[in-house]
Amino acid sequence: MKMLTDLFPVILFFVAYQLYDIYVATAVAIVAAAAQVVYLKLRHGKVETAQWVTLVLLAVFGGLTLALRDPTFIKWKPTVVNWLFAAAFLFSQMLMQRSLLRRMMDHAISLPDPVWSRLNLAWVTFFIAMGVLNLYVAYNYPEDVWVNFKLFGFLGLTVLFMLLQGIYLSRHMQSDEPGPGGE
Repeated sequence: MKMLTDLFPVILFFVAYQLYDIYVATAVAIVAAAAQVVYLKLRHGKVETAQWVTLVLLAVFGGLTLALRDPTFIKWKPTVVNWLFAAAFLFSQMLMQRSLLRRMMDHAISLPDPVWSRLNLAWVTFFIAMGVLNLYVAYNYPEDVWVNFKLFGFLGLTVLFMLLQGIYLSRHMQSDEPGPGGE
């Protein structure tokens, strides 16, 4: 359910683009992201940092797209978001006791330290690659292909990456329960 909530502005962007154009879609995405943040703040009392970052970047890049009537800015927004996340994950691993990924997940699973490091670096690599791929699609394909990729390509690749991550994690998870024979 959280993933669907996170995709709310992207889905509305996609629908608005199909019905109108990139400029209406951009305005709709900005309003949807702002409404999402307000809703989360009222409903849960807090908003995750990632959603604030996404809203601010959407307002800045979307605002530039609307003000200058140039879709280049909105096309760069996913890349900037992904690269900021990559930087945050990388610097958290280098500068903190526990990486951001570990902070988000270690309440749910127990892993050896080297596995946490590899997993965090995998996310850094994924975010960098998604940013590069976004720019490749944005500059080498028509706008409608980029819009489809923004929803379906990003979603599909993220789900695939998470499935591969699950397979990797299943090999390394440490059990807190005794094994067969009470060991």
